[in-house]
Order: sequence, then C-alpha cells, then structure tokens
Amino acid sequence: MKITPPQQLVGIVTGASSGIGRHTALLLARKGVRVVLASRDVSRLEECALEIRGAGGEATVIRTDVADGAQIRTLVREVMAHYGRIDLCVCNAGSYVRGKIKDVTPEDLEASFRVNFFGSAVLIREVLPQMLARGTGHIVAVTSVDGKKGLPLDGPYVAAKSAMTGYMDVLRQELRGSGVGVSTILPGRVDTPMIAHLRVPLISAKINGARVARAVVRAIERNRAEIIIPFFGPKFLVVVSAVSARAGDFLTRLFKLEGEEKSG
Repeated sequence: MKITPPQQLVGIVTGASSGIGRHTALLLARKGVRVVLASRDVSRLEECALEIRGAGGEATVIRTDVADGAQIRTLVREVMAHYGRIDLCVCNAGSYVRGKIKDVTPEDLEASFRVNFFGSAVLIREVLPQMLARGTGHIVAVTSVDGKKGLPLDGPYVAAKSAMTGYMDVLRQELRGSGVGVSTILPGRVDTPMIAHLRVPLISAKINGARVARAVVRAIERNRAEIIIPFFGPKFLVVVSAVSARAGDFLTRLFKLEGEEKSG
C-alpha cells in the first residue's frame, strides 16, 4: 500500500506515547496519514499530537489500555464514527514481563498475554471486518526477535510474543488475495523506556525506535511479510537456531544475550 497524499489514509498506532509507537506515528503523519494515537498515557500522547499538528499533520488522541478489550472496542468505534474508515493498524503496545520460569506465576503470564497478545489480537479482530469489506488496508504487528528465539529470563514475554508472531503468520496466509496486507516486525533490543533498566552486550546493542518505525513504513509500502531488525545479528541467531536449537542456545550463552538488570 502506497502511503502518499492525497489518499488521506487513517491509521491507528497503539503504544504511541513513546518509543517505536511514537516514532511510527510521527513518520506516518509526515507521509500524510491521519494518525490516531492510542496508549494509557494521555499527556505524552498529547505531546506527540502537538508535534504532528505543528508540522501540518492530523492527529487524534484516544486513551486506550490494550489490556482491556472493552477499551479497544471503544477505540475502534470512535475512529469509525469520526473517520468512517481505518486503513492502517499498527499493533505496537507492549509490556516487558521478565523472570525465571521457576518463579513465574500464572498472573505474570496473564499480564504478559493481556498486552502482548490479546491487546493486538482483539484490535485486529475489530478493525478487520471493515478492511475486508473495502478490500484494502494493512495490519502491522510489532512483535520481537524473541518470538523466534527465546532468551533466558524472558519467559512470559517470549511466550506472548511467540504467540503473536505465529498468529500473524496464519493471518497473513488467510488474507492472501483479500487486498489486506499483513506484516510482522521483529526487532532485537530497542532503546525504549520498556527496557531502560536492562544492560545488554554490544553485539545486541539497543537500536533507535526511529529505525524500527522506518521498517514499519517499509513493510506497509512494500507489503513485506516479515522484517527482522537489525538484520545481521538477530537474523543470524534465528537462522542458526532454526538449523540447530543447541547452536542457538550456545550463541545466546556466549554473548550473554539475556543482558543484566542495572542495579540501583
């Protein structure tokens, strides 16, 4: 799908208050998309909206907790009432739930799945009917390389991101020929508030959220199925792990890819 004026596309971006979501919203707005900003932090959404409007773009702020299905349905209903269409849906909101599996509680798993899986799956279910009816649209889910190769201590996060990655794989195949595009973005470590407390090795250095945002836009415009970013380190780990799980485990240990939490 080409993102060029004067189409005046309408796009929802969840987790738009910071990090990847904020960068994605700004980039889409610069390309002429009327952006709907969704997250729990209204004040930061308003700051993002102000920047978009100051540059001549259009932005709407709707407070949404994606862990609450009712709020997701309200989000979609309000967007449809205001614009009458949703062309792009970027499911980006995420929550980093971390801990050794022996210590993980059912509540930890539920918390991770509510945001990292159901927060996207429910939103997709709500926006999909009108996209299919018009025969056009694009859905993007920002998951994680963790969805392809799990790292120690990330059990709850990996479980939910793996589920979402697999879900998008099925969705893409089911929607083939429908006119609705489906893309999965799998970043490595990203410099966002979500993992600000985590110190990572140089080989797995945190990348800027703007870089991931560019991948999101590229996926939409070129109808890419999956993009792993950055390419070399994470892609290599995924390929090696696909050939040999133990070789992937060895690389994870060798480079201490799980990182360590900063003290204090």
